[in-house]
Amino acid sequence: MFIDLWALLKTRIVILDGAVGTMLQNSGMDPGQCPEWFGVNHPGILSDIHYQYVQAGADIIQSNTFGANRIKLAEHGLADRVEEINGELVRIAARAARGKALVAASIGPTGKILAPIGDSSFEEMYQVFSEQVMACEKAGADLISIETMTDIGEMRIALIAAKHHTRLPVIAHMSFDNNGRTIMGTSPLTALITMESLQPLAVGANCSGGSRELLPIIKEMSQYSQAYISVEPNAGLPLIKDGRTVYPDSPEEMAEYALRFKEAGVNIIGGCCGSTPEHIKAMANAVRGLKPNRRPKVKMLALASRGKHIIINHDYPLPFIGERINPTARKKLAQDIIEGKMYRVIEEAKKQVNEGAPILDVNMGVPGIDEALAMKKAVIGIQSAVDVPISIDSTNIAAIEEGLKNFVGKPLINSTSGEEKQLDRILPLAKKYGAAVLGLCLDETGIPDRAEGRLEIAARIWKRARDCGINEENILIDCLVKTAGAEQPLVMETIKALKLIKKELGVAT
Repeated sequence: MFIDLWALLKTRIVILDGAVGTMLQNSGMDPGQCPEWFGVNHPGILSDIHYQYVQAGADIIQSNTFGANRIKLAEHGLADRVEEINGELVRIAARAARGKALVAASIGPTGKILAPIGDSSFEEMYQVFSEQVMACEKAGADLISIETMTDIGEMRIALIAAKHHTRLPVIAHMSFDNNGRTIMGTSPLTALITMESLQPLAVGANCSGGSRELLPIIKEMSQYSQAYISVEPNAGLPLIKDGRTVYPDSPEEMAEYALRFKEAGVNIIGGCCGSTPEHIKAMANAVRGLKPNRRPKVKMLALASRGKHIIINHDYPLPFIGERINPTARKKLAQDIIEGKMYRVIEEAKKQVNEGAPILDVNMGVPGIDEALAMKKAVIGIQSAVDVPISIDSTNIAAIEEGLKNFVGKPLINSTSGEEKQLDRILPLAKKYGAAVLGLCLDETGIPDRAEGRLEIAARIWKRARDCGINEENILIDCLVKTAGAEQPLVMETIKALKLIKKELGVAT
């Protein structure tokens, strides 16, 4: 039986399953056991749990692969069995679905923390998540469900891996504390900006306490999101009763909140810790027959760091970019970069942010150095000192990619020209890493004298970016200004070009 997820989303609220781990514990799994390995060795128990959720009304059941990444499996001596374990768990879920539900491969955190806060790297996490999502797709998963991420940096890497190495739709769930932020200090809107830049099918939150705690978070995300909204609350905040962890929310209470989530804009709803097939059945019954929420065509140009975001439109203050992290004609800063210390780079970052700069430009263009390595060190160092979005300023493709890998958030690439070789190299990077991109009205022949020529280059950049899959709100155009002292009659061509480009393309400038 073929199930069209997109058709379902257009006709009704889609139902996810509930907790698997707590049900495995109730079925004999001992505390401290590896849930994934227990599932492999007890396929009957696991299959029965999955099928209970199908019978309860779940359209999507999630495989028992939450902790089946190489790093987590290594804690149980199973690091070399990633493909085997993920493959078997996806197949168990698919057999249990019996053609009545889709199977989402559940992808959870590694348990490690990215630099500069921790000691993990983009490369390590990217390899780990890539290995797992490819194994799940190979085994027949219908989609990917990234869950319980508390660090937007780790979520971003998991999303990049899933989007780059599979053709499956992705649901991205963050987890938030009771203060409405992740443990790393990321707000719902800031997280949304970074997640949506990578174009998942749906975004949202799971775990994070119960429905009461998640409702305001979902309301905020829904207000700004173009993607579908998904939520998986716990069955309330956990309590210790008679030495056991219990979740207090009844199926009836979660069903009541399912209606509130629907009114808040949710398209996909399920349960997390403590939820059971009875909870899912009550929630499915509560929203049955209700029309789905239509996602608004929100086009929001925004940049984000781990903890802050900048929205760029006429309803917000005009942002400016601090440009002092640039070694051109600055010997001491250049020497700091050559030595790889980045002391002055970090001090410049602090000074500019203290003076109010909401975005920092980062340029490591010192002749003769390994610019990619310098960019990596600078981006990591800057994030250890300040928390603002950045503009990655380089003509070196390797340096741009290192900046994109190591920045946590949604940055700006500064920049691409209209030259074919530049478009071919830079636009795919912007798409892969979820960056906005600045296009210069400049090509192999230079800067056109007339506004019409600059419009032609801008239109070429816009079309190539759209063909590459970059959303139009993430395309900016710089019309460029010719030397006013030497070519005064051409100065007004920039103003004319701005008006033309706004009228014809409607892009940010």
